[in-house]
Amino acid sequence: MKAALTGGTGFVGGHLAEALVARGTAVGALVRSPARCERLRALGCRLVEGVLEDEAALAALVKGRDVVFHVAGLVAARSAGAFLRANRDGARRVAEAAAREGVSRLVLVSSLAVTGPSPRGRAVDEASGPGPVSAYGRSKRAGEEAVRATGVPFTIVRPPAVYGPRDRAFLTLFRAARRGVVPLLGSGEQELTLVHARDLAEALVLAASCEATRGRVYHAGHETPVTQQRLAAAVGAAVGRRVRCVRLPAPVVGGVLGAAGLVARLLGGAPLLDGDKARELLAPGWVCSSAALERDTGWVAETPLDEGLAGTARAYRDAGWL
Repeated sequence: MKAALTGGTGFVGGHLAEALVARGTAVGALVRSPARCERLRALGCRLVEGVLEDEAALAALVKGRDVVFHVAGLVAARSAGAFLRANRDGARRVAEAAAREGVSRLVLVSSLAVTGPSPRGRAVDEASGPGPVSAYGRSKRAGEEAVRATGVPFTIVRPPAVYGPRDRAFLTLFRAARRGVVPLLGSGEQELTLVHARDLAEALVLAASCEATRGRVYHAGHETPVTQQRLAAAVGAAVGRRVRCVRLPAPVVGGVLGAAGLVARLLGGAPLLDGDKARELLAPGWVCSSAALERDTGWVAETPLDEGLAGTARAYRDAGWL
């Protein structure tokens, strides 16, 4: 199989590139600067210089490829419009290029944020969630709709929170645990589905290669959810510390994140945490069922939480991040 990949220099995309190459897949990756892509180059990937707005680069990327994995996207932006330009318009451009080339499958990495939060004590499937509650989630939903509109054969995967080596989103939690104090948002009982990046990469490869997944949408998460409080304790164990959890009341969380987002925008930044994101962070849960993906591909997330967190902590230390 010959694959094209966007987002290969990122966290999820990097693990996917490794999984594809390990299976003998020839990988072409869209990159902004080939000079800064040592990991992809070491894997033997063909590097195509360009950005998602560059139609010529996208055409070169997908030419002669059997499958396209669109992983690139924004998780932080200055406005709803910026989210849409990246996550909707970027997905549309990649899908249009894939359709013109006649590739057999486009695999879009979307987000559980499209399905929406889960009620306490219950998992949502791909059709039962309430829908997005943030600008990010709405932009990812718009990206899914844009892909469908192009007519390209597609499979959409909506991962929950992803962790593992080279991830920076969970790094703040690991650093807090190392100091011995971890803040919990609200009650600390929010329930979460997680997935290790290595397991997610395997899910994406299987989603691309099974005929049963054509035209379908899937979650890809570990079957056992975890509460915020249990996660904090597990991260503490991974870094060798017994942590003390400090609960932050929901109104305080909303107010602080709202102010932080405002300041970040005034300074010209794209806030990862703001008042809009607070609606996600304070939801009762983000627990999803991956039964459909298991049914159609046989995939299950194999990495136990404690093992995955321990490996992540080691990788952070090796990189000098922790």
